[in-house]
Order: sequence, then C-alpha cells, then structure tokens
Amino acid sequence: MAFFADMKVLYHMLIKPVRGDDHAQRMESFYGGQAGAYDDFRKRLLKGRESLYETLPKPENGVWVDMGGGTGSNIENIAADISKLKKVYVVDLSESLLGVASKRFADNGWDNAEATVGDATTFQPAEGLADVVTFSYSLTMIPDWFAAIENAKRILKPRGHIGVVDFYVGRKYPHDDMKKQGWLSRTLWQPWFATDNVFPSPDHVPFLKHHFDQVHLDEQRNRMPYVPLLKTPYYQFIGKKA
Repeated sequence: MAFFADMKVLYHMLIKPVRGDDHAQRMESFYGGQAGAYDDFRKRLLKGRESLYETLPKPENGVWVDMGGGTGSNIENIAADISKLKKVYVVDLSESLLGVASKRFADNGWDNAEATVGDATTFQPAEGLADVVTFSYSLTMIPDWFAAIENAKRILKPRGHIGVVDFYVGRKYPHDDMKKQGWLSRTLWQPWFATDNVFPSPDHVPFLKHHFDQVHLDEQRNRMPYVPLLKTPYYQFIGKKA
C-alpha cells in the first residue's frame, strides 16, 4: 500500500499539471489530490525538520508560527512542549492540507494549535507578535520569499527566533562560511524542482543572514526516494532578531 501511495504522490509531483490563476489556487491544485499521502513520502524526502524544531527554543507562554506548515506534521516535533506554549499557528494556502492539520490537532488534544488559511507575506498572529517563526520546505514555494522573510522579522518579538530548513543551490562564489557546490549541483536542481513550482535559491541564506543574527547554519544532502544516485542539498538556519 505504501508503494501505491508513493506513486500517487509522484503522479502529482511529476505528471499532473498544476493549474490556477493565483498562488493559492496553484497550491491547492498541487496538494489537493495528495494530501492524505503527503506526510509519509515527505518524511523521506524532506530531511532536517526534526532536529531544527527540536533545537529551537520553546518559550513559556510563547507564540509559534509555522509558515507554510501544511498538514501540521512539523508540530509533532515539538509535541512535548506544546502545552507550555500559548498558541501555535500553522499557516498555509492549501485548505486540503490544513484539513489534515486540524484533524491531527484534534486527535492529539492540542487545543492551542490552530490551522489557518493565510499568506506568509502578510500573516500576523492575533497576539500581535510571535516568539518563533518557522519555514519548513515552504520558502522555496513562496513566490515573494523575500517578503515572507521580512514579514517574519516584522512579527517576531525582539530576540525572537526564526528557523528555516529547505532545499537550496549554492552561489558560484559562496561566502567563506558556506560550502562550495559544483557546477552540476548549481544548475540541476532549479529546473528539476521548477516543474512543481519549487524554486531553490542561492540567495535565501544570504538574505536570512542579512536580516537576523546567525545562531546556527548547517548544509547537508539527502537521497531522493526512487532516485538513489542523486542527493539534494538542503540547509538549516536559525537566526535571532536583534
């Protein structure tokens, strides 16, 4: 059964056309048919989420905003600390994915967790400011990703934290503290992922470093399911607002 579920996800990722007049419609077109099988496949494809969420601080009575959080599976990585938080928001444009998130929260009794339709470039929690803002493999799917990062900075409290894990491609001449990627890695992944409206960028990490004080940066690679010879580069970034 797992194999057929994977094939369903791969069909939506590689074959089914993505349609829609705006970003929200395109997101629902892409995710609507695979929402139920989403988590298991992505767990193998999207690495680094667990350790990022475990590493981030969980302040007492704090507000956590997970931008582009989809099914809410990321929140399971902070399950032991949810009760100490005042509110957890999972923000996404796909109602199909958020439906899965709402059920997950209800099943776990997480009354302070809310799945809400919203735009990462403009969302603001009802409390006004957040203690933690996270992006887990969502920044590459946000057309105005720079506006999403700027909005995260705007809604974060002073000394609040941002955590990002995502695919990326390196610059030809990276900063001294970043790994140098070969020509193939720098040129393969952008057209590969673009068919799914996923856009790995060489500019995400430098933009994050410009806006936040760097606390943690790690660059790794992960094997893709059913494509054993290829490893996708991804990064983890934790920053603090001044």
